[in-house]
Parts: sequence; structure tokens; C-alpha cells
Amino acid sequence: MKETRVASLQDKIVLITGAAGAVGGAVAAGLRAAGGVAITTDLEGADLVLDVTAEADWQRVIAGVQERHGGLDGLVNAAGIVAIGSVEKLDFATWRRVLSINLDGTFLGCKYALPLLKERGGSIVNLSSVSGLVGGHNLAAYNASKGGVSLLTKSVALLGARNKPPIRCNAVCPAFLEGPMVDDIAKTARDPAGAMEKMSAEIPLQRMGKPAEVAALCLYLLSDEAGFITGADLPIDGGLTAK
Repeated sequence: MKETRVASLQDKIVLITGAAGAVGGAVAAGLRAAGGVAITTDLEGADLVLDVTAEADWQRVIAGVQERHGGLDGLVNAAGIVAIGSVEKLDFATWRRVLSINLDGTFLGCKYALPLLKERGGSIVNLSSVSGLVGGHNLAAYNASKGGVSLLTKSVALLGARNKPPIRCNAVCPAFLEGPMVDDIAKTARDPAGAMEKMSAEIPLQRMGKPAEVAALCLYLLSDEAGFITGADLPIDGGLTAK
């Protein structure tokens, strides 16, 4: 995989959630290739163990970052899950789990990272989705959680703009990406191979996105080159939301 190199990421300290996943892992790899410091977190397979739904975990991790690094330049909230189900068929426990990880986890990340980011300014990148911009009949919980992430991002951006130096906050909104999440969605269909073909066919560019492509956008938003971008929902969707 070819990593994106952004000059102004040199020595920047960035905390990444969901770093054992495809996008979070690609962000970490790209940041390190650019000379930055990636602090990876996940339930396992990362530098630090973090359950993004647990407030005490966030307090522990942020305190450790403060002690070891003395500050923070960026946060990437990449932890997330998807569940298939309409509002009629989805059980309440699944609804709560999706909202807890996708939305509560992003809220807690922004809340506890802000005090460190305030010291020298910085950038927050939240992983939303095209499903936070448009609906799907069988994505009730995912739509609600990602729509919440997108509007939370705008609120955090307006608050961060008041800080001197500013803290920017943006949402990246991918369409279907190659990797485990889409594989799991396809497995719920009667014809998994056909479901994969159908998802690709819905995208004008006729293919799914790659985690490295999303990571490249995240790295740009973390960088000083994106200094005038805040409060934005940035689709990276092969033209899907243009239809």
C-alpha cells in the first residue's frame, strides 16, 4: 500500500480509535510514514486498550497521553460498527449498541480530547458515512448514529473555532469500502456475491472504495494544509451522493 506523505504531519501526535480496523489502521500507517506519532487504540491489537463507550477508559487513555506526550495535535474517531435492520425489525439492544459505539464513542472522544487539543490547537476527524447523509430502509441504527456523528461534528467545529489557536473538526463520509464491514453486510444476504456486485454497481465509479483512500483524506484533514476546513461533511463515495 502506498502511504500518503503530508509534510506538516511531521511530529504531530494523533490519537486513533478503531485502529485495529481497516481505516484506523491505514490512518496510523500513513501518519507514521509522514513522520507523525500515531497512538493507536482498540479493544485489542493496538497500542492502548480502549472501549470507546466507556467514559473511564477515555479518562485513563487521555491521562496517559498527557503524561507520556504532554499534549495532542489530533484525534481520529474511527471506531464503528454497522447493523442491518429496519426500524420495524431491529431489536432495541442492537440499536443501543450501534448508537453507543458510533455516536457515544465519538462524543466521548471529542469531549476528553478537547482539553489537550486546546493547548496548541489541532484537528479532529470523525468517521461518519454516506449513510449519515442519505437514508437506507434497512439501516435504521446506522443511519441514526452516523447522522448524529455528522451534526455533532458541526457543533464541535463551532466550539473549536472559538479556541485560540483553533481546533478544527470535520466528518469523513465514505461509501462502501473493501474490507470486513462490507463483507459482513454481504453475508447477511441470500446471495453474498450478488450483494457485493449490487453494492459496487450502485456507485457511479463502479467499484468500492479502499481504506487507504479514506485514510489519505483523514491525513489531509489532520494536516496544516487543511487549515481553513472545519465543520464539513466530506463524502468520499465514488459519486454515490451525487445521484
